[in-house]
Formats: sequence, structure tokens, C-alpha cells
Amino acid sequence: MTYSELMTTGVTMLTDAGFEEARTDVRVLLLSVCGVDFMTLLRDGALQVPEEKKERFFAALAKRKKHVPVQYITGEQEFCGLKFYVGPEVLIPRPETELLAEAVFRESAGKRILDMCTGSGCIAVTAAKLGTPSFVAASDYSAEALSVARKNAELHDVKITFFQGDLFETVEGVYDIIVSNPPYIRSEVIETLMPEVREHEPRLALDGTKDGVYFYRRIVAEAKAHLVPGGRLLFEIGHDQAKEVTGLLSKEGYTEIEVRKDYAGLDRMVFAVWPVQNKEKEDV
Repeated sequence: MTYSELMTTGVTMLTDAGFEEARTDVRVLLLSVCGVDFMTLLRDGALQVPEEKKERFFAALAKRKKHVPVQYITGEQEFCGLKFYVGPEVLIPRPETELLAEAVFRESAGKRILDMCTGSGCIAVTAAKLGTPSFVAASDYSAEALSVARKNAELHDVKITFFQGDLFETVEGVYDIIVSNPPYIRSEVIETLMPEVREHEPRLALDGTKDGVYFYRRIVAEAKAHLVPGGRLLFEIGHDQAKEVTGLLSKEGYTEIEVRKDYAGLDRMVFAVWPVQNKEKEDV
């Protein structure tokens, strides 16, 4: 079969299976399996595809028909213009999280940064690669996720210190910026999500427990011991969680609390400052 025939066959298979983005999915899988770029696919569509690559392509299609995310099949996802390895051990980085990463690396000059609940390491690696921090650390509960994050740090040749533990359990030092995209989906909502998410992405990285703000509550309280006076706490949030998260921050004494929106105009980030006077009170 030729490239063009594989493309046509793949699109038909996924369309018949009810996939709305069938053409895009098939193109990505075909390019990844065959190791060619899009221009090659256009120019050399009539060329025969080696049998081994054809078999790998149909195996990839079979996985996609089971709603395995394309990114887990190809093993990569682009984030802030950088390629990241991803697998079922970690959440697939989302476009809206790029806004959080951009805020971090733009403020990174000479700063000590901690990425809490790092997952694939996309925020920490982006900050280290595109920003100019003095030190970057990343923490996660999952050893498997940290293995992926380390792989991405090596891929982009950046130095990151990793901590494994329950939030700040093993974290050392103080930071100018603590950033986190923690699990924030309410437990009861997870079963309503699309199968790509609920069946294949790690529940540990999705489940914000019953009210969805469990991890915010803990991070807001525990981060105070690891922020320098005037340090910043940056969160990604669910679109309906701004009021609860800003309330937690205000109650714990944070100031300069700011909600920012994503590309769709939805509340997506909350930023706050741990002020000097509050730090002094804690030290008394």
C-alpha cells in the first residue's frame, strides 16, 4: 500500500468508528510511524510503504480505535514550542497550561522556582529551557511521573532537582516562585469525561477528591514555609474554581491575588504573593 492509500484507509476506519478528528489523527500517526514529515507525505504519496511500517501503522490505528490518546501512541506532545515525551504515567500537557508556563519563564530571571505536581515536567523544563532562573526544582508523588520528567529534562539538557513525596513532604529550600497544576477535577466528574481521559490518563493526576480543591487547600497552607518574603504562588485551576481558590489564598494571608483567563476566556489561573509581613509573623 502507498502513503496515500494508508491515509485514506485510516481516515475511513476512524470516521466509521465515530472519531471527529479522524484525518488529523491519522496524519499524525502515519507521520510518526513512517518517520517522515508532512511535505514528504504530500510529495511521495504514491510511494509504497514498507510492510513493517504498514503493520505498525495499523497497530497504532487499533490503539486509537480504543480511544488511546494519539500522544500516548506517538509518545510525544508539543508544549511551548518544545517536544516532550509523554506516556500513560503522566497527563498530556494542555494548551491552556502553556499560559501558566509562559508566566513562569517570563518572571524567571535569577529566581528559584519549584514546580509542584510536575507530572511530565513540562512547566519546570520550559522554565529552565526558555527562562533564566537560578535554580529549578520539581516535585511529584508518583515515581513513574518523575521518571518521565527526568527524561524530558535530559531531552532538553536542563538541570532540575527532583523531589518525590506527598506535596512538600521531601522538598528542600525556599523559592521565589512556586507553580502548580495540581489534580483539580472532582471525583464524581471524572467518569463523565471523554474516554481518552477517564480510561487512559492517570487518575492520580486528575482526581482533586470530592470537592476538587483538596490539593489547593494543602498547597496554599504548606507553600508558606517554602516561599521567600514576597514570593509568588501560581496555580492553574478549573474554570469554576476561581472563587474557592482565591478564598483559600485570602484566608491564609496571601495578597495581590489575581485571576487570569485562558484562550477561551475562562478563569484558568490564580496568582498570589506571600507578603513580607506575613512571613515575619510566621517566624515569630
